[in-house]
Amino acid sequence: MSDISIRTVGVAGRITLTRPKALNAMTYDMCLAIEDALDRWRDDAAVKLVIIDAEGDRAFCSGGDIAELYATGRKGDFAYGQRFWADEYRLNAKIFTYPKPIVSFLQGFVMGGGVGIGCHGSHRIVGESSQIAMPEVGIGLIPDVGGTLMLALAPERLGEYLGTTAARMGPSDAIFAGFADSYTPQLKWPALIEQLESTGDVTLLNTTSETPETGPLQAQLDDINRHFGGESLGDIRRSLQAEDSDFARAALKSLDRNSPLSMACTIEALHRLRGPSLTIEKALDLEYRFTARAMEHGDFLEGIRAAIIDKDRNPAWQYADTDVPPSAVSKMLRPLGDNALKLGGTDQ
Repeated sequence: MSDISIRTVGVAGRITLTRPKALNAMTYDMCLAIEDALDRWRDDAAVKLVIIDAEGDRAFCSGGDIAELYATGRKGDFAYGQRFWADEYRLNAKIFTYPKPIVSFLQGFVMGGGVGIGCHGSHRIVGESSQIAMPEVGIGLIPDVGGTLMLALAPERLGEYLGTTAARMGPSDAIFAGFADSYTPQLKWPALIEQLESTGDVTLLNTTSETPETGPLQAQLDDINRHFGGESLGDIRRSLQAEDSDFARAALKSLDRNSPLSMACTIEALHRLRGPSLTIEKALDLEYRFTARAMEHGDFLEGIRAAIIDKDRNPAWQYADTDVPPSAVSKMLRPLGDNALKLGGTDQ
């Protein structure tokens, strides 16, 4: 497959995304190929660890390739998208629970589906160009691929802020928020990968790790907590509107771009998940409740039209007045019954 290179080098299982001109956006076939490789290597004694990286300087993976999702959804075929998301979420869960080290090298844009394959492994390396974000609310989804788990675990109310504004995190903020583990300058990555391939020794990562320059989110945490601690999207907006500050104005400008229904459901999902019983399975199940309905009942098709197809950047969101009733949130997040997400395999 020209979009991805899967091989073994030394004691390492190697996965390299090879679509740099498409910012390594992940296709359905790439998703299935990664899962197949992880399944093969799981019990292969010759493979000591897995290394995931990508070609090109601009992106590790900018997200999922959503053209086919849009095309099928426009025809009223919602089953294709539901199957895609179910298979992708199964891969995310496998990466999160994988019994061997998974080391990911996360340059450039790491967004959406890129977070799903790059930020659930055991060792997540960022460099000076890393820009990590969960921008799904801008296209009528909620943060998914297990992103709600990381957002729910992020310090204080940072998860609500990142999930609704789609703010990008540089290397320091990504580590602070729990989306990455360590920073290594990117010039050191090739030699480090060669050493990992030959030794399988992940403690080598400690020898190249450095402390990146502090990012802006850490300095803004008091503002974030003050404004994003409300129970609903309306609470957050009213708090921001009541304050005349650069932070409040910038945050409102970000919220104004995104789907109100998606933002309201993101906040509710994080509130439901946060706590000692949080698991990757619970996060993915809740995300799938939304994404399984996103084409038919949400803003997904309109979001893609405005951002990718017509590129007019003028989506006609539901609840454009930003007043999202609780019943609409409940409808998108209610259990799916027999159609609930199953993480056991493709035949389920």
